[in-house]
Amino acid sequence: MKIKLNKFSSAFTLIELLVVIAIIAILAALAVPALTSALAKAQLTGTMNNGRQLYLAQFSMANDGSATADPQLTWPGDFLPALGTLQAYTNTVVGPGYLKGADIQKLYSAPSAVCTVTLSGTTPESVTLAGTSALKVYKIKDVDGSNTIFATTHNYFYDTDMVNTSVPYGLRGFMVVHKGGDAAVFKSGQARLAYWGDCAKFQATVGRKTGDGDGTGCTTGDGTTALALP
Repeated sequence: MKIKLNKFSSAFTLIELLVVIAIIAILAALAVPALTSALAKAQLTGTMNNGRQLYLAQFSMANDGSATADPQLTWPGDFLPALGTLQAYTNTVVGPGYLKGADIQKLYSAPSAVCTVTLSGTTPESVTLAGTSALKVYKIKDVDGSNTIFATTHNYFYDTDMVNTSVPYGLRGFMVVHKGGDAAVFKSGQARLAYWGDCAKFQATVGRKTGDGDGTGCTTGDGTTALALP
């Protein structure tokens, strides 16, 4: 007596294959925005760390200036004559040796914002900047409080709607470093005073612009307080 065994095919039917493809497409559509957001946050955090490194050099220089009464070792807003460019500011930190000229290109560059640096090869060292700096520095003074903004990403203008085409991060967010040394990454929707409700809350989180009073006078735009490239 012969026993017949039924053979079952292990291959997918066309319908099953289409269902699997549809599920994969749905999962990919859900994952891409999250991955994009995570990538932007990681890049912004990297730029924030660069801003902190610049701040540490600036803080060390200003602290030494207070101890030695050297007028060349001071906060950017206290220099005489007044600083007019980011390059001029950068050389106040590079010249005395608080930063190396070779490190500036890394500190000032980010996705879609490339700052090229030419070294003088002389002593004291100086640099020439070209391209676009991912960071801009505000001309804060020794008298400014700890919540005063020292540096931001190039795409942020104080209490101003952010623009998608602004480098380096467009509408993906911005970062701020305060005079007190703390730093934070923000979403584009947090760029305006209106989001926070009042000037005091805005200054306590995003920060105060040098020249503005505490809790009052949150003036829109950077004015002449920021040093940027270009």
